[in-house]
Amino acid sequence: MTCPDGKGDRGSRYGRRVSDRETPRLVATDLDGTLVRDDGTVSARTRAAVLAIQQAGAVFVMVTARPPRWLHDLADLVGAHGVAIVANGAILYDVGRRRAIRTRLIDPAVGLEVARAIRDEVPDVEFAIERSDRYGQEPHYLNRWPRPENTLIAGIEELLAEPAAKLLVRHRSLHSDELLARVAPLVGERVAASHSGGHGLVEIAASGVSKAAMLADFAAEQGISAAETIAFGDSLNDLPMLAWAGTSYGVANAHPEVLAVVDQVCRTNDEDGVATVLEELFNL
Repeated sequence: MTCPDGKGDRGSRYGRRVSDRETPRLVATDLDGTLVRDDGTVSARTRAAVLAIQQAGAVFVMVTARPPRWLHDLADLVGAHGVAIVANGAILYDVGRRRAIRTRLIDPAVGLEVARAIRDEVPDVEFAIERSDRYGQEPHYLNRWPRPENTLIAGIEELLAEPAAKLLVRHRSLHSDELLARVAPLVGERVAASHSGGHGLVEIAASGVSKAAMLADFAAEQGISAAETIAFGDSLNDLPMLAWAGTSYGVANAHPEVLAVVDQVCRTNDEDGVATVLEELFNL
């Protein structure tokens, strides 16, 4: 294999793995840091591999922390089914029609309770929210990307007056690992907290929401089992999905906790690691 063996054998824990001689029926991948290069592009090689495996009969699904509006430029990758899993599994999204098919949202009362608990213990955090059709933020929230024109700028009470797909918790100086370590005990099991990078951001979803949960539902609807699935990821929010899939791949630039548990480690996102694996598995 192009990708060396990962650490450990998950066969007895998670069921039959996709062997080197089998062609997976479902390919699930994270985007940023995994399929997408650090400059924000999808290489021609990766794009060609994704399209080729779908022509060969595999189902390809993007499973990402991104909000719906950040998927539209990648609509050509989603194939005949036309959907992606976004907002860390809170939304099953029809990319072509630009509409949410299924949502699992944070109850406003729970969200506000959680936000207040976090701010009481970490006073200098800033909050934003993602809904399926709108983004909102507190006035001084630090944006690392341009705000949408219809951004709701308001206090946390107004931001959480309606159900949200994600509550974003930003800290200007803490690493995401440290911020998550401080936030997780405060929220308990009322919501699901994770992060997808090191820029002082924790992402909160409704309890029970994860990339894995929505992916499992999507796969079942396609008549595909976990054992017939391979998944790629790089960060902590990918861990449940990587555990669920029959075979898991971590790109070489992944978080150490990801590299410690995946079945295989492949090249970095900037080296087209996902494409390299797909080319080999599908004889492209």
